[in-house]
Amino acid sequence: MAKRVSSRVLAYVRVSTEEQRSSGLGLADQRAVIQQAATQRGWADVEFVSDEGVSAKNLARPGIAWALEELAAGRASALVVSKLDRLSRSLLDFANLMDTAKRQGWEVVALDLAIDTSTPSGALMANVMASFAQFERQLIGQRTSAALQAKKLAGARLGRPRSLAPVIRQRIVAERASGGTLTSIARGLNEDAIPTARGGRAWHPATVAAVLRSEALDDEARLASRVPDMMAS
Repeated sequence: MAKRVSSRVLAYVRVSTEEQRSSGLGLADQRAVIQQAATQRGWADVEFVSDEGVSAKNLARPGIAWALEELAAGRASALVVSKLDRLSRSLLDFANLMDTAKRQGWEVVALDLAIDTSTPSGALMANVMASFAQFERQLIGQRTSAALQAKKLAGARLGRPRSLAPVIRQRIVAERASGGTLTSIARGLNEDAIPTARGGRAWHPATVAAVLRSEALDDEARLASRVPDMMAS
């Protein structure tokens, strides 16, 4: 956990391109709400961070990225927003951010929803939001699993397009069939300076395992494609 070296609060404000044209959703309005809260709560050291003309579909924004670096380094103790949707429109992203804050020892405050992880009531509201995020994550997982299973049953090959040479795939399968461990196979490939399927220089046991899984899926797909012919004969 990063050590908090000051009571500095980072106040994050954001507008999308469309919102820049709308009154009531501008940066000045968000700043005013946060400044009022700062006065009420006694925040003496507040620094504003902004992202202008960007959406909240994810956290890949320069302003919030810099703020998270400052928080992780212990140079600030809290991140505050006037409205949760200024920070993120994704419950999953917000839940992950709260997990990060808990691990690193800083607080999250969303004024519109009374989320404040430094207070019991605010932490309760944050936990409620996290529960909804977990529910959303499970639903996404179920839908993804069902879709992949349907493709698999249809004989589709899952995973990234393969770019590993057939001779290397055959070598890995043969060494595994001969009793080689994932670690020993990876070591041999590294000693022979053979690049991975994505051009990487280092093989790891997990990389070897991925190739073996891919080969197993191909075998299943080939068998599934032959079943209709076998039944007809």
